[in-house]
Amino acid sequence: MGLINLLSGNRSENLFLPAHGRGDSLPENLRKLLKLRPGIWDLPELFEIGGPLIAEGAIAESQKSSAYEVGVDRCWYGVNGATGLLQSSLLALAKPGQAVLMPRNIHKSCIQACLFGGLTPLLFDVPFLSDRGHSFTFDRKWLQRVFNKAKEFEEDIAAVVLVNPTYQGYSADIESLIKEIHSHSLPVLVDEAHGAYLISRIREDLPKSALFFGADLVVHSLHKSAPGLVQSAVLWSQGEMVDPFRIERSIELLQTSSPSALLLASCESSIKELIETKGKKKLISRIEQAEDVSKFLLSNEVPLLKNSDPLRIILHTSKFGLSGIEVDKKFIKKGIIGELAEPGTLTFCLGFSSHKGLGKRFVRIWNEILKSSFAHQKLCSFTRPPFSIVSKPFMPCASSWGSTFEKVSLKDSIGRISAEMVCPYPPGIPLLIPGEILDEERVDWLREQRSLWPDQISDFVRVIF
Repeated sequence: MGLINLLSGNRSENLFLPAHGRGDSLPENLRKLLKLRPGIWDLPELFEIGGPLIAEGAIAESQKSSAYEVGVDRCWYGVNGATGLLQSSLLALAKPGQAVLMPRNIHKSCIQACLFGGLTPLLFDVPFLSDRGHSFTFDRKWLQRVFNKAKEFEEDIAAVVLVNPTYQGYSADIESLIKEIHSHSLPVLVDEAHGAYLISRIREDLPKSALFFGADLVVHSLHKSAPGLVQSAVLWSQGEMVDPFRIERSIELLQTSSPSALLLASCESSIKELIETKGKKKLISRIEQAEDVSKFLLSNEVPLLKNSDPLRIILHTSKFGLSGIEVDKKFIKKGIIGELAEPGTLTFCLGFSSHKGLGKRFVRIWNEILKSSFAHQKLCSFTRPPFSIVSKPFMPCASSWGSTFEKVSLKDSIGRISAEMVCPYPPGIPLLIPGEILDEERVDWLREQRSLWPDQISDFVRVIF
């Protein structure tokens, strides 16, 4: 099947990203644009249009308007996803040779930024939920332990990165974490890729964006947690701790010089959808529908895990001894396609679309899975990663990644230095980064992870020769 045919095919239930549900919930003005003559929107940075880094034109005015409406100083639209803007942020925050304190559940894009920016990722461990195999949120006391331990490394720490909410929708008390970081006179970048709609502030019981608690830089993916097209993203900036010139210089380094006008229009329209009255009403309706689905599933004994994001449903497959990766295949065959299949869970993203009748279909499919021979009815638990509270690579990431390497089996890699990243995708969280030593405990754990992610983790690893 050709790509065009595949893209135009119909899926019965899209519970995966992008959150617009294959166009069902794209902003109205963007839908109108896409109904015009094909390609009419494919324009360069004409004078009246401009671009994210051009001081005049429609894009500059749009960015100013968005920043004002959200209540921050500056913002920049991105066409290389949250990845490009996270990487630009890191290069703006730290100089070559400096360190950045970041959690172990960081997205791989931040490690990549350290590679080509000559930065040291000072990685800190996070709580782990062994019943499902997920990294979890931490509190201010945990972060204080991290800072105390980080002092022992005598690194020049330039900034701290936080991830909130997580891919599965877990959210921390982000206000207290930002306060702790600022008490050390350090700027904070928050990867809020999965929490763009939090800027809507539609309900007091939902988490709030890190923007409202003084985070210096925040990155939103506008297709993961807003109704934008894939690759659309925004970087928000406030305060005086990060020089806007350094941000723009870094964006220019990493973003194309020919940004898509369609994606830039998507940035504008999806942000407006989150802050204007009509869009907020629609979001409230979708969240209420999602909550009704979750209540129905729970009332029918479907094992769901609690999180902070009502638009994401986490099916706890390991409670019944089932791999979320295998359960995902069963759901796909029945016409329901989830977003994130992991060894212990399967996460569904309801997004901004309506899903009438989903609850009954979901229950029927789940019960069929349980009745089949595929179900083992055995509770599973997962081994906590063997990470220290704070650690850094034995060798610099950049020099390790660029070194001459050889490919060896995992079992023969003990004592060697990694030249690559081991990273199941999704969720895109590195289990091993360039420059780390493969000690016996790490190798045993990676081999165990391979048995859980057979198609995602190789039995071989590239190590420095």
